Amino acid sequence: MLTALFMALFDVFVVNVAAPSIQRDLGASSGGLELVLAGYSFTYAVGLVTGGRMGDMFGRRRLFVGGMAMFTVASLLCGVAPNIAVLVGGRLLQGIGAAAMVPQVLAMINVTFPPSERARALSFLGATVGIGTIAGQILGGALVQLNIAGLGWRPIFFVNLPVGILAVTGALRLLPESRAHRSQTLDPVGLVTLTAGLSALIVPLVLGRNEGWPLWTWGSLAASAVLLSGFALWERDLERRNGAPLVPPQLLRLPGISKGLAITAAYFTFFGGFLVVFTVFLQTGLGDSPLRAGMTLAPLGAAFAFASIAGRRVAARYGASALTAGTVLSAIGLLTLSLVIATSGLQASIVAMVPGLVVIGLGNGLVIPLLIGTVLAHVPVESSGAAAGVLTTTQQLSLALGVALIGLLFFTRLPSAGIAGAASVSLFVDLALVVVASALTLTLPRRRAQVAPVAASVEDVEIAA
Repeated sequence: MLTALFMALFDVFVVNVAAPSIQRDLGASSGGLELVLAGYSFTYAVGLVTGGRMGDMFGRRRLFVGGMAMFTVASLLCGVAPNIAVLVGGRLLQGIGAAAMVPQVLAMINVTFPPSERARALSFLGATVGIGTIAGQILGGALVQLNIAGLGWRPIFFVNLPVGILAVTGALRLLPESRAHRSQTLDPVGLVTLTAGLSALIVPLVLGRNEGWPLWTWGSLAASAVLLSGFALWERDLERRNGAPLVPPQLLRLPGISKGLAITAAYFTFFGGFLVVFTVFLQTGLGDSPLRAGMTLAPLGAAFAFASIAGRRVAARYGASALTAGTVLSAIGLLTLSLVIATSGLQASIVAMVPGLVVIGLGNGLVIPLLIGTVLAHVPVESSGAAAGVLTTTQQLSLALGVALIGLLFFTRLPSAGIAGAASVSLFVDLALVVVASALTLTLPRRRAQVAPVAASVEDVEIAA
């Protein structure tokens, strides 16, 4: 089960480390590179809720196996991609595969393990998040650096092939099938409208600068506003008719959900933008090899894993204050790192940057695992699955927007300010986003956080990861 979560995380971080090598080898523009990075998170995000519901309807093991098979085939396509267009297509397919397999993980854990064993199983899930983060950075850098058989960056995708084949084989042999006991329906109109609206928003943000902001980019942005407004109206009407909306509007009216979505959007936009900017700064600005860049980011991943393990106890004792503390730590780390780059420029040393990275990692380790649990503590148990789905989708979309928006700022500033100046400005914008997230955490009730409900019943958890 955890193989799916590991692979989905690994392929976020490994491509960030390999991004400069991919750009050089395929002669990609900065917009093309951002599509490689953001496309995966985008299709992953859009498909999460639908993937969870399809698992409830057609069988969770079936969706897990189908998603894993698609992810594996898409990884092969990425590995043999002759140009940036094929690579972008492969990344989009990887995101669809991840959206099918990852939502089944927690639901299958709930089905497979009795309550007495479930907490331990979930602790392994938390450890997988930290391991996937670190492995993506270090192993990805090593694979690119080793240049196995002269393939350069391509082994970062080929490594998924044996893992995916073993996971599919193991799932067919070991995992029991399960479905929701009550009937489930999809919302095809909502799915198509939301997908079209978000596509119309993200594509011009990614490609607009390189294309000189032609008329189609502004038309696309205007169309996104119309489509997303239409989506909201459709979901509201579907709810009034007692239908099954993709994003139930009633959830957005619950105390804590709207605030939680705002915190999630601000924080994950920072994180998506930070990863792409800092990786490009290390490899293109400082001339680090992919392996050295991965090792530089490793302290962030290690601190993240450590804080994630400790986060449950901290949240149990301090409640939403732990979430505020995490955002403050991230802000301090970003400020430290920004000042190092602003003052030292291309002479910045790894030793000087590591303290900031460690503090950012500690902040991430508190914020990211605790955010869903803290928000769901204020949601009725019967709505916990749908609420977790909305939050998780917001996380992935915000990562994609962070790559698009902060990447746009970075590459726009690059010609005039140089790579150090562009990175410094981008990091200060990231800092502003974290400050906004921190301020929003202060509006949450200060009571002790509850552990997010694992499940009122399995069918109530359509998606939670």
